[in-house]
Parts: sequence; C-alpha cells; structure tokens
Amino acid sequence: MTRILWMLAWVFGAALVATPSYAADGAGSNVGGLIAIGAGLGIGLAALGVGLGQGLASAAAMESIGRNPNSADRIFVPMIIGLALMEALCLYALVIAFFLQGKIPG
Repeated sequence: MTRILWMLAWVFGAALVATPSYAADGAGSNVGGLIAIGAGLGIGLAALGVGLGQGLASAAAMESIGRNPNSADRIFVPMIIGLALMEALCLYALVIAFFLQGKIPG
C-alpha cells in the first residue's frame, strides 16, 4: 500500500515539475490545466473524505444500536443529521469545483 502511495506521489510531483518546462517555449501558460487538476483533486478528496466519514459514523451508530437496541430512537436522528452535514460539505466542494472550471481560460 505504501509503495502505491509513494508511486502516486512521485507521478504527481513529476507532473508539477514538468509544468514549468512547458512554459519556456512561449506558447502560453498552462494555468487552465492546473485549475482543472485542482478542481478534480478537490472534488475527489472531498468525496473520499465524506465517504470515509459517513461509513465510520454509520458503523459506530449501528454498533451502538446493536449493543443497546433500546437506544435506537435516540441515536438514529443525530446520525442522520450528521450524515446530511457531511454530504453538504461534499456538495460545497462540488460547487467550488464548478467555479474553478469556469475560471479555465478557453
């Protein structure tokens, strides 16, 4: 697992280092590509974080209901509210990604 993460870090680092070398030919800047990469990474990381958070919250709630079934009504509503707030954070990231896509020079 760590080898895969290191490989991804090297590939991403090489992409960032190679970008300034393309600007030397005077054909224009590559700002649009970097904005698109930023928007894609932003929404991807937000979706990953929200998915992990919702999974952990749901697992903890189901485990506590399994241990004490009488507390299901007191656990269910706060869990749903927490899941909705997590989903709202992902939607905010989606809106920001859409705004960034609008900034790409065309």
